[in-house]
Amino acid sequence: MISRHRRAVGVVLALHAAAAVAGLAPPWLLGTIVDRVTVGATVATVDRLALAIAGCVLVSALLSRYAQYAGHRFGERAIAELREEFVSRTLGLPVSVVERAGSGDLATRSSVDVSTVGTTVRDVVPTIVISSVQLTLLFGAIFLLHPLLGLAALAGLPSIVAAARWYLRRASPAYLTEGAAAAELTETLTTTAAGARTVEALRLTDDRIRHCTDRITRLWQARRATLRLRTVFFSVVEASYPLPIALVLLVGGHLLSRDQVTLGAVVAAALYLQRAIDPMDRMLQWTEQAQRGFASYARVLGVGMVPPEPPGRAATSRGEQVVVRGARFSYSGGPDVLHGIDLEVQPGERLAVVGPSGAGKSTLARLLAGIDAPRHGVVSIGGCPVTDLDPAERRRRIALVTQEHHVFIGSVRDNLAFAAPDASDEQMRAALGTVGARWCAALPDGLDTQLGDGARQLGAAEAQQLALARLVLADPHTLILDEATAALDPSTARRTERALAAVLVGRTVIAIAHRLNTAHDADRVAVLAEGRITEIGSHDDLVAADGAYSALWRSWHSRADERPR
Repeated sequence: MISRHRRAVGVVLALHAAAAVAGLAPPWLLGTIVDRVTVGATVATVDRLALAIAGCVLVSALLSRYAQYAGHRFGERAIAELREEFVSRTLGLPVSVVERAGSGDLATRSSVDVSTVGTTVRDVVPTIVISSVQLTLLFGAIFLLHPLLGLAALAGLPSIVAAARWYLRRASPAYLTEGAAAAELTETLTTTAAGARTVEALRLTDDRIRHCTDRITRLWQARRATLRLRTVFFSVVEASYPLPIALVLLVGGHLLSRDQVTLGAVVAAALYLQRAIDPMDRMLQWTEQAQRGFASYARVLGVGMVPPEPPGRAATSRGEQVVVRGARFSYSGGPDVLHGIDLEVQPGERLAVVGPSGAGKSTLARLLAGIDAPRHGVVSIGGCPVTDLDPAERRRRIALVTQEHHVFIGSVRDNLAFAAPDASDEQMRAALGTVGARWCAALPDGLDTQLGDGARQLGAAEAQQLALARLVLADPHTLILDEATAALDPSTARRTERALAAVLVGRTVIAIAHRLNTAHDADRVAVLAEGRITEIGSHDDLVAADGAYSALWRSWHSRADERPR
């Protein structure tokens, strides 16, 4: 970051260095006043030296002010770049990696950690560098007054260096642990708040409170550990400050009695040491903050160390046929959730995948969309493995719409433009009409109506229709609908599915269905149970076979008949 802003950093360092040099003059001038008064100087001489001290203080203050201003400008520019790079790196990651990381971890890295790095770049690094320069100049000035005074001034450094080494060996892992604990707490609070209704419905309130309390306890313990390190470190440092001043006065008195130094030199040396406490304090205090900053920087840079989504070994496929051969898949080294799936979907065919909850339907959808790769076997389109396609080409040809949906902060037009940046207003309105989003016609500002926090809030059904409208605009050849109408009420869902049916003609559609009317309308139905395809065929054939699908159909149909009209 510094190398990209060499000129700005050079200006900051030059201004701080000039301010430090100007700050060396007042103690020396004060020592000169003492010596001049001792030999009988006039009031006019003292006044001239006092004015020189005031001038040096003013110059030092002005230089410090502009140095801080330049440092903050550099810091804000650098952090803006870091935040943009973080978002760019995150967007370049495979979707599966981002999902496994969790929203709480990413939110902590992009907000708390980036902000901490900002403080480090803007304040900590310049402060440590400039304080080091100031200390070097101050101790150098004492050595120039007399070498023995300089040696006496170094008396407190051994204990400070020892405490700093002890602290630095332990601080980085402690702050990394604290950062991880903060991320876990954020994730827990975020997910609990998002699922508050579910928590209440399932009477999990006490369980979530215990879970949150456990995460708070972990963070509290991690912060106690870092506080313990700071307590020891700063106690030793503060106790080391009086020793060199006392020793300089003792040595100075001895040298003064032998006429080897003047009284003004001893006063100046003591004042230089007194002035050294402030940069020493700032440097050591910011060293503690630097450990936080470097730990946060490691977490921010860690996102960039994850391999990005591979570009793909094939630019395009030779056809549209979807083939799954012997596909097995497991999450994070766990047991297989799909066991040797074999499936062929012809171009333009509509296939419905049904089965009980936990059968592996959504996992199969992720494999078909190329989000995850099978542990064994292959998932291909047009003879090319899906994961070998270039990501941009894969997303152009295959679209996955799940029951999870997101409304981005911005206008309705902004939300739709993600799918088709060049789409006209007429095309956007037509897409909304296709999915039955009649509510859009009543919006006060039409497509310019703002959505999200502080603006128009969409309900679950409206948000899902917006996601389906994106799908219409994206116009892919192969569509994977993973319970895409789950948030809609049955009548709205049926109308939306009928409206989509006209748009989906000629496209390959693989629908993960929980409402079996979707299966009834499909060309073929695949029944998934315990990670295996147990039946496949047309709706009528499977009902006639009197197997698992027939039982599902009868059960669902009887419940549908019992629903109030």
